[in-house]
Amino acid sequence: MKQKSNKVFIATSLDGFIADKNGNIDWLHEIPNPENIDMGYQEFTSKIDALVMGRTTYETVLGFGIEWPYQKSVFVLSTTLTKVPKNLEGKVFFVNGALKGVLEQIHKKGYNKLYIDGGKVIQSFLKEDLIDEIILTRIPVLLGEGSSLFSSLPNKLSFECVKTQIYLDKVVQNHFRRIEN
Repeated sequence: MKQKSNKVFIATSLDGFIADKNGNIDWLHEIPNPENIDMGYQEFTSKIDALVMGRTTYETVLGFGIEWPYQKSVFVLSTTLTKVPKNLEGKVFFVNGALKGVLEQIHKKGYNKLYIDGGKVIQSFLKEDLIDEIILTRIPVLLGEGSSLFSSLPNKLSFECVKTQIYLDKVVQNHFRRIEN
């Protein structure tokens, strides 16, 4: 049986926000990146089977006005969305219910290595201790307020840092792996 894993790849401000107070993420691109270094994103996505994201993240990506950026299947957690746009049929699937049940559905389809994306979705997965790895990229900016990546948890979750990299002489990326408390 294939090993199942849920991984996060996300960037935050130094003070832990994934979006500013207006929901904008343009600050993510303030550091010049003339060579378009992807900071490990392609390598990361080459090792996952599918993505699980929330409705807000899905709608944000749709709002970019670009071609659908994901090559892997995307499962969108939503209780309100029911119809996938024609151009995304066979690429995007709406799912809802308790997270463990949703994961069972996804695993039955043969997707075992999942990229978990979206602030509220990541928080929900963490609350149920369903995250195995977090690759956290810190952008050196303080936003002061906005959408926080982390929220309260019912129990302490312990991780170990297995890798640290610096990109563009300014951006620090830490790769954390879950360890038992």
